[in-house]
Amino acid sequence: MQRFPRGQMAIDQGEAEIFSEFEDGGPMWTGSGPRERSRAVTFAQPFLDAPVVQVTVSLWDTDQSTNLRAEIAAEDVTPVGCTLVFRTWGDTRIARIRMRWTATGAVASEDDWPV
Repeated sequence: MQRFPRGQMAIDQGEAEIFSEFEDGGPMWTGSGPRERSRAVTFAQPFLDAPVVQVTVSLWDTDQSTNLRAEIAAEDVTPVGCTLVFRTWGDTRIARIRMRWTATGAVASEDDWPV
């Protein structure tokens, strides 16, 4: 569990399109087997340490004739950003994915004094 001093907790959030491959016939739409796409995110302001990042899918555009398989994650989390990752496998066909993210962590306070 992380505890934050009063006035030092911040929440940043956003949304990013991870890919759109229906129109150009990309591998997420036409391929099979393990596939992965990622998108780098930069936070509005640096956190003091790597924040906790939660991700959700905000848009699914999938083929209804195949099984829906997916893993989503925030990886390589640092105080300044992270990478949103979408993975699928098997015969799953994904036309496009959009993800929302929320980062929560401590930030510098105007009351901080360098020592």
